[in-house]
Amino acid sequence: MGINIRKRLYRSRRDQRIAGVCGGIGEYLGVDPTIVRILWVLLALAGGPGVLLYFVMAVVVPEEPEYVQATVEKVKNE
Repeated sequence: MGINIRKRLYRSRRDQRIAGVCGGIGEYLGVDPTIVRILWVLLALAGGPGVLLYFVMAVVVPEEPEYVQATVEKVKNE
């Protein structure tokens, strides 16, 4: 009978360098977004689909809603 909070993948509004994809993945996985960014660059430099996949995710993954951002900031400030 508690609150059912589903974990969803969003592009980050707070931790954003280009489109917020790596920041969102970091938040979703609970890891530092810098680690995600480094892995993403290594994937791109290794001839993998890193750059293409990034831009596809920037279009497909929705941006974090403002109410989620406000709730997270409120919880962090308490």
